[in-house]
Amino acid sequence: MAELTALESLIEMGFPKGRAEKALALTGNQGIEAAMDWLMEHEDDPDVDEPLATPLGHVLGREPTPSEQGPGSAVGEGKPVLTEEERQEQTKRMLELVAQKQREREEREEREALERERQRRRQGQELTAARQRLQEDEMRRAAEERRREKAEELEARQRVREKIERDKAERAKKYGGNVGSQPSPPATEPGPVPSSPSREPPTKREYDQCRIQVRLPDGTSLTQTFRAREQLAAVRLYVELHRGEELGGAQDPVQLLSGFPRRAFSEADMERPLQELGLVPSAVLIVAKKCPG
Repeated sequence: MAELTALESLIEMGFPKGRAEKALALTGNQGIEAAMDWLMEHEDDPDVDEPLATPLGHVLGREPTPSEQGPGSAVGEGKPVLTEEERQEQTKRMLELVAQKQREREEREEREALERERQRRRQGQELTAARQRLQEDEMRRAAEERRREKAEELEARQRVREKIERDKAERAKKYGGNVGSQPSPPATEPGPVPSSPSREPPTKREYDQCRIQVRLPDGTSLTQTFRAREQLAAVRLYVELHRGEELGGAQDPVQLLSGFPRRAFSEADMERPLQELGLVPSAVLIVAKKCPG
């Protein structure tokens, strides 16, 4: 175990394992001090790291026998004996070397720790920047989605308005040859809103909305606000969608009546704006079942 302890000590100091084993073997395994002396003396030798080719006695840490030494060998003869002062000097150098190696190791570990900390901070900054870019991309996509939805909504509204205008034109052509008094409302319908002040008093044109209360046959009522330029057909559709089931079935068509003066609205009236029918700013309508046929 002594050899392992010395070998581990030399490796801990920073010496390569092969060089440490070679130093212990060539010094006869006399301890760490002798091995360190050899390592310091032969540090710059070109063959210091070459594999050791020595007799077995050196490898095992014992002195070779005379038979192993061979004739003419003078191992151990003439080997200088260290004085106490020299031995203390070697010990001092060894301790200084150990302290130096330890300082170098601590400095290296400190540098590595600093480098790891710098790398951690750099990675943290990169991660923060990546998250910020991701949030910006998500906000940009959300804004683009909102703009797209708004554009689609405006386009859908425009298509509805165009369809209403086409329906009005088709109805005007359909009823033009049969009823003398009915073609005029559809034909002049696009114009009255902006340019026909003679049809309604100036005060009525100032109302953009109207509040309609609809009384159902079962005694309940519905109240809803409509735009003044919406057609009466929108009120009828609202009633058909929101009325409860009645005797006779929820699918029966309904007819709208004005409360006062009493008036039954015709199919032609369904295409006229609420303000043109005198229902602005508020009105009460009565729902009666429309008799089929």
